[in-house]
Amino acid sequence: MSEHSIDAAAAALSRFEAYTKHRDFKGFHIQQGVGFKRKLADQLSQRTGQPLSSSTLFATLNALRAFFHWLAGQPGYRSHLTYADADYFSLSEKETRIAKTSFARPVPTPEQILHVVREMPSTTDIHLRNRALIAFTLLTGARDGAIASLKLKHVDIEAGRLGQDAREVRTKFSKTITTWFFPVGDEIRQIVADWVAFLTKEKLFGPADPLFPATHVAIGEDKCFQADGLSRSGWSNATPIRKIFKEAFISAGLPYANPHSFRNTLAQLGEQVCHTPEEFKAWSQNLGHEKVLTTLSSYGQVTDARQRELMRGLARTPENAPDTERILSELRRVLETVK
Repeated sequence: MSEHSIDAAAAALSRFEAYTKHRDFKGFHIQQGVGFKRKLADQLSQRTGQPLSSSTLFATLNALRAFFHWLAGQPGYRSHLTYADADYFSLSEKETRIAKTSFARPVPTPEQILHVVREMPSTTDIHLRNRALIAFTLLTGARDGAIASLKLKHVDIEAGRLGQDAREVRTKFSKTITTWFFPVGDEIRQIVADWVAFLTKEKLFGPADPLFPATHVAIGEDKCFQADGLSRSGWSNATPIRKIFKEAFISAGLPYANPHSFRNTLAQLGEQVCHTPEEFKAWSQNLGHEKVLTTLSSYGQVTDARQRELMRGLARTPENAPDTERILSELRRVLETVK
Protein backbone atom coordinates (compact mmCIF):
# COMPACT_ATOMS: atom_id res chain seq x y z
CA MET A 1 0.00 0.00 0.00
CA SER A 2 1.03 3.64 -0.37
CA GLU A 3 2.70 5.50 2.50
CA HIS A 4 -0.44 7.61 2.89
CA SER A 5 -2.62 4.52 3.35
CA ILE A 6 -0.17 3.03 5.84
CA ASP A 7 -0.08 6.26 7.84
CA ALA A 8 -3.89 6.35 7.94
CA ALA A 9 -4.01 2.77 9.27
CA ALA A 10 -1.34 3.58 11.87
CA ALA A 11 -3.32 6.64 12.97
CA ALA A 12 -6.45 4.52 13.42
CA LEU A 13 -4.54 1.99 15.55
CA SER A 14 -3.04 4.79 17.60
CA ARG A 15 -6.50 6.20 18.35
CA PHE A 16 -7.77 2.81 19.45
CA GLU A 17 -4.75 2.09 21.65
CA ALA A 18 -5.09 5.50 23.31
CA TYR A 19 -8.70 4.57 24.11
CA THR A 20 -7.73 1.17 25.62
CA LYS A 21 -4.66 2.65 27.37
CA HIS A 22 -2.45 0.34 25.31
CA ARG A 23 -3.81 -2.92 26.68
CA ASP A 24 -2.59 -6.13 25.08
CA PHE A 25 -4.65 -7.06 22.01
CA LYS A 26 -5.02 -10.56 23.46
CA GLY A 27 -7.32 -9.04 26.08
CA PHE A 28 -9.66 -7.60 23.45
CA HIS A 29 -13.36 -7.66 24.30
CA ILE A 30 -16.24 -6.72 22.04
CA GLN A 31 -17.19 -3.93 24.46
CA GLN A 32 -13.93 -2.23 23.56
CA GLY A 33 -15.07 -2.07 19.95
CA VAL A 34 -18.51 -0.77 20.89
CA GLY A 35 -17.11 1.76 23.35
CA PHE A 36 -14.47 2.99 20.93
CA LYS A 37 -17.11 3.66 18.26
CA ARG A 38 -19.08 5.78 20.73
CA LYS A 39 -15.94 7.61 21.82
CA LEU A 40 -14.93 8.26 18.24
CA ALA A 41 -18.36 9.67 17.38
CA ASP A 42 -17.99 12.22 20.22
CA GLN A 43 -14.52 13.40 19.20
CA LEU A 44 -13.95 16.75 17.52
CA SER A 45 -11.73 17.41 14.54
CA GLN A 46 -8.58 19.32 15.44
CA ARG A 47 -8.78 21.16 12.13
CA THR A 48 -12.45 22.23 12.09
CA GLY A 49 -13.52 21.91 15.73
CA GLN A 50 -16.58 19.99 14.51
CA PRO A 51 -17.47 16.31 15.14
CA LEU A 52 -15.52 13.90 12.98
CA SER A 53 -17.12 13.38 9.58
CA SER A 54 -18.84 10.15 8.64
CA SER A 55 -16.10 9.44 6.11
CA THR A 56 -13.42 9.78 8.82
CA LEU A 57 -15.33 7.42 11.11
CA PHE A 58 -15.75 4.95 8.25
CA ALA A 59 -12.07 5.04 7.28
CA THR A 60 -10.86 4.70 10.88
CA LEU A 61 -13.14 1.79 11.72
CA ASN A 62 -12.42 0.09 8.40
CA ALA A 63 -8.69 0.14 9.16
CA LEU A 64 -9.28 -1.36 12.62
CA ARG A 65 -11.64 -3.96 11.21
CA ALA A 66 -9.03 -5.07 8.69
CA PHE A 67 -6.33 -5.17 11.37
CA PHE A 68 -8.30 -7.30 13.82
CA HIS A 69 -9.45 -9.62 11.04
CA TRP A 70 -5.76 -10.16 10.19
CA LEU A 71 -4.73 -10.45 13.85
CA ALA A 72 -7.30 -13.18 14.54
CA GLY A 73 -5.38 -15.50 12.25
CA GLN A 74 -1.92 -14.86 13.68
CA PRO A 75 -0.09 -17.34 15.97
CA GLY A 76 -0.63 -16.48 19.62
CA TYR A 77 -3.90 -14.65 18.95
CA ARG A 78 -6.09 -17.35 17.43
CA SER A 79 -7.23 -18.56 20.85
CA HIS A 80 -8.02 -15.03 22.02
CA LEU A 81 -9.73 -13.48 18.99
CA THR A 82 -12.23 -14.59 16.39
CA TYR A 83 -12.77 -13.21 12.91
CA ALA A 84 -16.24 -12.11 14.00
CA ASP A 85 -14.70 -9.77 16.59
CA ALA A 86 -13.54 -7.54 13.77
CA ASP A 87 -17.16 -6.88 12.78
CA TYR A 88 -17.67 -4.74 15.87
CA PHE A 89 -15.58 -2.09 14.10
CA SER A 90 -18.34 -1.38 11.61
CA LEU A 91 -20.84 1.40 11.10
CA SER A 92 -24.52 0.68 10.58
CA GLU A 93 -25.76 0.33 7.00
CA LYS A 94 -27.30 3.79 7.21
CA GLU A 95 -24.09 5.36 8.51
CA THR A 96 -22.07 3.54 5.85
CA ARG A 97 -24.28 4.90 3.05
CA ILE A 98 -23.84 8.43 4.44
CA ALA A 99 -20.07 7.98 4.69
CA LYS A 100 -19.86 6.80 1.09
CA THR A 101 -22.05 9.58 -0.28
CA SER A 102 -20.18 11.91 -2.58
CA PHE A 103 -21.16 14.92 -4.64
CA ALA A 104 -19.60 15.90 -7.91
CA ARG A 105 -16.89 18.47 -7.33
CA PRO A 106 -16.33 21.32 -9.77
CA VAL A 107 -14.09 20.22 -12.61
CA PRO A 108 -12.00 22.80 -14.48
CA THR A 109 -12.62 23.04 -18.20
CA PRO A 110 -9.74 22.91 -20.70
CA GLU A 111 -10.42 26.59 -21.40
CA GLN A 112 -10.08 27.50 -17.73
CA ILE A 113 -6.82 25.56 -17.43
CA LEU A 114 -5.46 27.30 -20.52
CA HIS A 115 -6.43 30.64 -18.96
CA VAL A 116 -4.50 29.74 -15.81
CA VAL A 117 -1.42 28.78 -17.82
CA ARG A 118 -1.57 32.01 -19.83
CA GLU A 119 -1.82 34.07 -16.64
CA MET A 120 1.24 32.47 -15.04
CA PRO A 121 4.52 34.43 -15.14
CA SER A 122 7.40 33.05 -17.19
CA THR A 123 10.41 35.20 -16.33
CA THR A 124 12.40 32.81 -14.12
CA ASP A 125 13.35 29.15 -14.24
CA ILE A 126 10.88 28.43 -11.45
CA HIS A 127 8.09 30.25 -13.32
CA LEU A 128 8.78 28.19 -16.43
CA ARG A 129 8.73 24.97 -14.43
CA ASN A 130 5.45 25.80 -12.72
CA ARG A 131 3.75 26.72 -15.99
CA ALA A 132 5.01 23.59 -17.72
CA LEU A 133 3.89 21.48 -14.76
CA ILE A 134 0.24 22.50 -15.15
CA ALA A 135 0.38 22.17 -18.94
CA PHE A 136 1.96 18.71 -18.63
CA THR A 137 -0.72 17.51 -16.21
CA LEU A 138 -3.42 18.40 -18.73
CA LEU A 139 -1.44 16.97 -21.64
CA THR A 140 -0.89 13.56 -20.01
CA GLY A 141 -3.43 13.21 -17.18
CA ALA A 142 -0.66 11.75 -15.01
CA ARG A 143 -1.21 11.63 -11.24
CA ASP A 144 0.74 14.12 -9.14
CA GLY A 145 2.62 11.38 -7.29
CA ALA A 146 3.85 9.98 -10.59
CA ILE A 147 4.74 13.42 -11.95
CA ALA A 148 6.94 14.11 -8.92
CA SER A 149 9.05 11.05 -9.76
CA LEU A 150 9.27 11.43 -13.55
CA LYS A 151 12.61 11.77 -15.32
CA LEU A 152 13.36 13.30 -18.69
CA LYS A 153 13.84 9.86 -20.25
CA HIS A 154 10.20 9.01 -19.60
CA VAL A 155 8.96 11.67 -22.02
CA ASP A 156 9.23 11.47 -25.81
CA ILE A 157 8.17 14.82 -27.23
CA GLU A 158 8.55 13.82 -30.87
CA ALA A 159 6.41 10.70 -30.48
CA GLY A 160 4.01 12.45 -28.10
CA ARG A 161 4.36 9.74 -25.50
CA LEU A 162 4.83 9.42 -21.73
CA GLY A 163 6.13 6.08 -20.46
CA GLN A 164 5.35 5.62 -16.76
CA ASP A 165 7.69 2.76 -15.89
CA ALA A 166 6.55 1.38 -12.53
CA ARG A 167 10.15 0.42 -11.69
CA GLU A 168 11.04 4.11 -11.57
CA VAL A 169 7.79 6.07 -11.44
CA ARG A 170 5.45 6.11 -8.45
CA THR A 171 2.30 5.02 -10.26
CA LYS A 172 -0.92 3.88 -8.61
CA PHE A 173 -0.88 0.14 -7.87
CA SER A 174 2.64 0.11 -9.38
CA LYS A 175 1.22 -0.19 -12.90
CA THR A 176 3.34 0.57 -15.95
CA ILE A 177 1.34 2.98 -18.12
CA THR A 178 1.89 4.19 -21.67
CA THR A 179 0.19 7.51 -22.28
CA TRP A 180 -0.02 9.28 -25.63
CA PHE A 181 -0.49 13.02 -25.33
CA PHE A 182 -4.15 14.00 -25.12
CA PRO A 183 -5.46 16.32 -27.88
CA VAL A 184 -5.74 19.43 -25.73
CA GLY A 185 -4.31 21.97 -28.14
CA ASP A 186 -1.00 22.95 -29.68
CA GLU A 187 -0.33 25.69 -27.13
CA ILE A 188 -0.32 23.29 -24.18
CA ARG A 189 1.87 20.81 -26.04
CA GLN A 190 4.33 23.51 -27.10
CA ILE A 191 4.77 24.72 -23.51
CA VAL A 192 5.80 21.21 -22.48
CA ALA A 193 8.07 20.82 -25.52
CA ASP A 194 9.76 24.17 -24.76
CA TRP A 195 10.30 23.10 -21.16
CA VAL A 196 11.99 19.85 -22.13
CA ALA A 197 14.18 21.72 -24.62
CA PHE A 198 15.07 24.29 -21.95
CA LEU A 199 16.19 21.58 -19.53
CA THR A 200 18.23 19.64 -22.07
CA LYS A 201 19.78 22.50 -24.06
CA GLU A 202 20.19 25.31 -21.53
CA LYS A 203 20.38 23.47 -18.21
CA LEU A 204 22.20 20.50 -19.77
CA PHE A 205 19.99 18.00 -17.96
CA GLY A 206 20.37 14.35 -18.96
CA PRO A 207 17.85 11.51 -19.34
CA ALA A 208 18.19 10.49 -15.67
CA ASP A 209 17.52 14.00 -14.35
CA PRO A 210 14.05 14.94 -13.05
CA LEU A 211 11.47 16.27 -15.49
CA PHE A 212 10.35 18.75 -12.84
CA PRO A 213 13.30 19.63 -10.58
CA ALA A 214 12.74 20.81 -7.04
CA THR A 215 13.50 24.39 -6.07
CA HIS A 216 17.07 25.01 -4.95
CA VAL A 217 17.10 26.80 -1.60
CA ALA A 218 20.04 28.99 -0.61
CA ILE A 219 20.87 31.54 2.08
CA GLY A 220 20.36 35.09 0.84
CA GLU A 221 22.12 38.29 1.75
CA ASP A 222 19.70 38.77 4.64
CA LYS A 223 20.82 35.39 6.04
CA CYS A 224 17.39 33.89 5.35
CA PHE A 225 16.56 30.92 3.17
CA GLN A 226 15.23 31.80 -0.27
CA ALA A 227 14.50 30.17 -3.63
CA ASP A 228 17.56 30.14 -5.87
CA GLY A 229 16.66 28.51 -9.17
CA LEU A 230 16.34 24.79 -9.84
CA SER A 231 18.17 21.90 -8.20
CA ARG A 232 19.25 18.67 -9.88
CA SER A 233 16.98 16.57 -7.70
CA GLY A 234 13.27 15.92 -7.93
CA TRP A 235 10.44 16.24 -5.43
CA SER A 236 10.09 13.53 -2.79
CA ASN A 237 6.29 13.81 -2.81
CA ALA A 238 3.42 15.67 -4.48
CA THR A 239 2.90 18.36 -1.83
CA PRO A 240 4.86 21.08 -3.73
CA ILE A 241 2.87 20.27 -6.87
CA ARG A 242 -0.45 20.86 -5.14
CA LYS A 243 0.87 24.13 -3.73
CA ILE A 244 1.84 25.32 -7.21
CA PHE A 245 -1.62 24.44 -8.54
CA LYS A 246 -3.35 26.26 -5.72
CA GLU A 247 -1.34 29.44 -6.14
CA ALA A 248 -1.76 29.42 -9.92
CA PHE A 249 -5.55 29.05 -9.86
CA ILE A 250 -6.04 31.63 -7.13
CA SER A 251 -3.78 34.11 -8.96
CA ALA A 252 -5.84 33.57 -12.12
CA GLY A 253 -9.04 34.35 -10.21
CA LEU A 254 -10.41 30.81 -10.34
CA PRO A 255 -11.29 28.31 -7.58
CA TYR A 256 -8.49 25.93 -6.70
CA ALA A 257 -8.48 22.79 -8.82
CA ASN A 258 -6.14 20.07 -7.57
CA PRO A 259 -3.98 18.04 -9.98
CA HIS A 260 -6.26 15.00 -9.79
CA SER A 261 -9.24 17.03 -11.01
CA PHE A 262 -7.49 17.30 -14.40
CA ARG A 263 -8.20 13.59 -14.88
CA ASN A 264 -11.90 14.37 -14.54
CA THR A 265 -11.43 17.15 -17.08
CA LEU A 266 -9.91 14.70 -19.53
CA ALA A 267 -12.56 12.04 -18.88
CA GLN A 268 -15.32 14.52 -19.67
CA LEU A 269 -13.44 15.73 -22.73
CA GLY A 270 -13.22 12.13 -23.92
CA GLU A 271 -16.97 11.76 -23.69
CA GLN A 272 -17.31 14.72 -26.06
CA VAL A 273 -14.66 13.90 -28.67
CA CYS A 274 -14.81 10.09 -28.83
CA HIS A 275 -17.30 8.84 -31.42
CA THR A 276 -16.92 5.07 -31.12
CA PRO A 277 -16.54 2.61 -28.23
CA GLU A 278 -13.06 1.76 -29.50
CA GLU A 279 -11.98 5.40 -29.33
CA PHE A 280 -13.23 5.76 -25.77
CA LYS A 281 -11.52 2.50 -24.80
CA ALA A 282 -8.22 3.95 -26.06
CA TRP A 283 -8.93 7.18 -24.18
CA SER A 284 -9.60 5.19 -21.01
CA GLN A 285 -6.37 3.21 -21.38
CA ASN A 286 -4.54 6.49 -21.84
CA LEU A 287 -5.65 7.42 -18.32
CA GLY A 288 -4.22 4.15 -17.03
CA HIS A 289 -7.57 2.42 -16.62
CA GLU A 290 -7.83 -1.26 -17.48
CA LYS A 291 -11.63 -1.08 -17.71
CA VAL A 292 -13.75 1.53 -19.46
CA LEU A 293 -16.27 1.40 -16.60
CA THR A 294 -13.61 2.81 -14.26
CA THR A 295 -13.40 5.92 -16.41
CA LEU A 296 -17.17 6.22 -16.71
CA SER A 297 -18.03 5.58 -13.05
CA SER A 298 -15.15 7.32 -11.30
CA TYR A 299 -14.32 10.20 -13.62
CA GLY A 300 -17.07 10.57 -16.18
CA GLN A 301 -19.80 12.16 -14.09
CA VAL A 302 -22.20 14.32 -16.07
CA THR A 303 -22.29 17.86 -14.70
CA ASP A 304 -25.61 19.27 -13.45
CA ALA A 305 -25.80 21.70 -16.37
CA ARG A 306 -25.11 18.96 -18.93
CA GLN A 307 -27.56 16.64 -17.18
CA ARG A 308 -30.27 19.28 -17.47
CA GLU A 309 -29.43 19.84 -21.15
CA LEU A 310 -29.57 16.13 -21.96
CA MET A 311 -32.82 15.54 -20.07
CA ARG A 312 -34.53 18.44 -21.79
CA GLY A 313 -33.30 17.15 -25.12
CA LEU A 314 -35.01 13.83 -24.45
CA ALA A 315 -38.42 15.53 -24.28
CA ARG A 316 -39.10 15.09 -27.99
CA THR A 317 -42.31 14.59 -29.91
CA PRO A 318 -42.95 11.05 -31.20
CA GLU A 319 -42.29 12.01 -34.83
CA ASN A 320 -38.84 13.26 -33.85
CA ALA A 321 -38.03 10.33 -31.56
CA PRO A 322 -34.91 8.35 -32.48
CA ASP A 323 -35.18 4.88 -34.00
CA THR A 324 -35.42 2.45 -31.07
CA GLU A 325 -34.03 -0.50 -32.99
CA ARG A 326 -30.95 1.49 -34.01
CA ILE A 327 -30.30 2.58 -30.40
CA LEU A 328 -30.61 -0.99 -29.10
CA SER A 329 -28.23 -2.24 -31.76
CA GLU A 330 -25.66 0.41 -30.86
CA LEU A 331 -26.08 -0.37 -27.16
CA ARG A 332 -25.42 -4.07 -27.75
CA ARG A 333 -22.29 -3.20 -29.73
CA VAL A 334 -21.01 -0.97 -26.92
CA LEU A 335 -21.58 -3.66 -24.28
CA GLU A 336 -19.77 -6.24 -26.36
CA THR A 337 -16.82 -3.88 -26.72
CA VAL A 338 -16.70 -3.23 -22.97
CA LYS A 339 -16.54 -6.96 -22.29
